[in-house]
Amino acid sequence: MLGILGGTFDPIHFGHLRTALDVMQAVGLDEVRFIPLHQPVHRAQPKASGELRLRMLQLAIDGQPGFSVDDRELKRHGASYMVDTLASLREELGGRPICLILGGDAFSHFLGWHRPRQILRLAHLVVMQRPGHGEIHDPALLQLLESQQIQVPTELMRAAAGQIYFQPVTQLEISSTQIRALIAAGKSPHYLLPESVMKQIEAAGLYRPITSFT
Repeated sequence: MLGILGGTFDPIHFGHLRTALDVMQAVGLDEVRFIPLHQPVHRAQPKASGELRLRMLQLAIDGQPGFSVDDRELKRHGASYMVDTLASLREELGGRPICLILGGDAFSHFLGWHRPRQILRLAHLVVMQRPGHGEIHDPALLQLLESQQIQVPTELMRAAAGQIYFQPVTQLEISSTQIRALIAAGKSPHYLLPESVMKQIEAAGLYRPITSFT
C-alpha cells in the first residue's frame, strides 16, 4: 500500500516525520510519499519557494526506508487540488491501494474540499488521531463515517480506495508556523526539526533576518 502525505512543509519538522512513521508502521504501508503543495487552497501561501521546500524534504527523509518525495504538484501550475494529484497517481498505479494521510483537523473539513467524494473513489483516508483532540460533530461527516469507516487497517488492503480508518499517532505539538516565528524572532528551532533542515534554512536565510542560531 502507498501512503500520501501532502502539505506545504514550510518547513518540514518532526511532527510531520514522526506521525508519518507511526502511520506507515501501524497500517503496514510499503511507502509514504511526501507531496509538497505548489499553491495551497485552504491555507496561506508558503514563505519558502517550492525548490527550497522540496530540498528540505529530501534532506529530512534521507536514510529513512519507505519515505520518498514526489514533486508532481510543484510541477503543476495553478491551485493544488488533492483530487488531481490522486487521479494522476491512480493512472500510474492501477488498482494498488492508496491511503491519503491527513490530520484530524483536516478531516473535520474534508467535505468542504474540492470533490471530496471523488477523492474517496481514488483513495482511502487514514486520519491521524492525536490524544485529547476533539470529537466529530458534523452530521454529514458522521454519516460518511457510518458507511465508510473501518476498524482494522488490514481491511485497507482489500480495496484500492473508499474506506476511512483512524490511526492514533504520537502527540507532538510542533507546527511550521511556530518554527518560522522562532526564527523570525532570532531564536533557535533546535530539536523541532532535523539538523539537516535547520542548516538548509540557515544557509538560505529563510524566515528571518540573517543571523546565527548560536
